[in-house]
Amino acid sequence: MQKDSKIYIAGHRGMVGSAIQRKLENDGYHNILKYTSKDLDLRDQSDVHDMMSQDKPDYVVIAAAKVGGIHANNTYRAEFLYDNLMIQTNLINASHKHDVKKLLFLGSSCIYPKMAPQPLKEEYLLTDTLEPTNEPYAIAKIAGIKMCDAYRNQYGCNFISAMPTNLYGPNDNYDLANSHVLPALIRKFHEAKKSGDSEVVMWGTGSPKREFLHVDDLAEACFFMLLNYDQPGQLNVGTGEDISIKEVAEIIKNIVGFEGEITNDLSKPDGTPRKLMDVDKIHTLGWKHKIELRDGIKMVYEGLKDKEWY
Repeated sequence: MQKDSKIYIAGHRGMVGSAIQRKLENDGYHNILKYTSKDLDLRDQSDVHDMMSQDKPDYVVIAAAKVGGIHANNTYRAEFLYDNLMIQTNLINASHKHDVKKLLFLGSSCIYPKMAPQPLKEEYLLTDTLEPTNEPYAIAKIAGIKMCDAYRNQYGCNFISAMPTNLYGPNDNYDLANSHVLPALIRKFHEAKKSGDSEVVMWGTGSPKREFLHVDDLAEACFFMLLNYDQPGQLNVGTGEDISIKEVAEIIKNIVGFEGEITNDLSKPDGTPRKLMDVDKIHTLGWKHKIELRDGIKMVYEGLKDKEWY
């Protein structure tokens, strides 16, 4: 990948896409194509092909997706399946048609079976049933992996797939109806402190364990893969360390400075009991995360607390 290579980042304004853009620009890659959803509907096949025909990118990163937490995934099941299938299908097929040199598809750890052994190895894909609450999203992402592999197999396309664990960082979504657990907790503790509340209510039991990766670490991993990884199948990207939701809540409570109690809403679902990535493969290739969870959350909150961010 040359410094003047033309790189299209689908979803450049989202948390993942903006982090990848920052990483590339910091390393001297400034020929980056950026389209907002108003300019380009990635669900429209003709729009995508017209863009590819006009701009002819050398590299494509698919960071655009319809995403959300348990509530959003379980409520908008049709949109999570349709939108994600259309976005990735149009981009992968158009990248083949217009001779893109390399494509990086970004998925999610939810592709793995609900009760798969821990930590989650790449080979556990499609070995059992998925978590029901986010099954449509997971099915779409699995289809993306398999489509990249099929185009590699049939046409020789250098299309690769990264499967990041739970992410957090700048440009996250703090909408309590649609956000993931960590940003939702940051907002809840921040608002509770501002309002002088005596408690923060946490969904479920707090016992499920999750792995969290700062999005800047993911961007480093994506850059590493664009330069060094050319294999079929998905590559796990994570820290290889997990923590209970209750422990995450305690860390955020301490960083925000909230002095009340944490209570549980047991009417809300816990989701998958545990999701820990096996990251031995990417470690062997030479990449490892740098930002530890407490430090990362502190950096995120310090960048937010004095701004209008929700």
